[in-house]
Amino acid sequence: MVGLRGSVSVLRFLCELGLLAGAAYAGARLGEGALAWVFAIGAPVLVAIVWGTFVSPKARRPVSTPIRLMIEIDLYVVTAIALWFADVPVVGIVLVAVGIGTSVANVLTEGAGDGVLGQG
Repeated sequence: MVGLRGSVSVLRFLCELGLLAGAAYAGARLGEGALAWVFAIGAPVLVAIVWGTFVSPKARRPVSTPIRLMIEIDLYVVTAIALWFADVPVVGIVLVAVGIGTSVANVLTEGAGDGVLGQG
């Protein structure tokens, strides 16, 4: 189970990076002129603030697991919708599917890396 937890963690981290990149790309495509720059920088910053405040393992304001999962899903869905409107719907669909999958897998494997699960 520990190997599975490590794999989930790596894939989850890659999805987090994809979430930030997707937010930046969608922001750049959905704005025009200087506003595109504001969106391209502001969207991933906003995602990072929400993630760091409520979702990350060292969140400043930890929330219960169901609320954390809902926040993660919301971030993926909103970014996927933005990517859809930025004319890259397939990227949005893949991001939301894999992102939500890793979020759920993370919840299901929590504790596996600290010896609580997967012992002998």
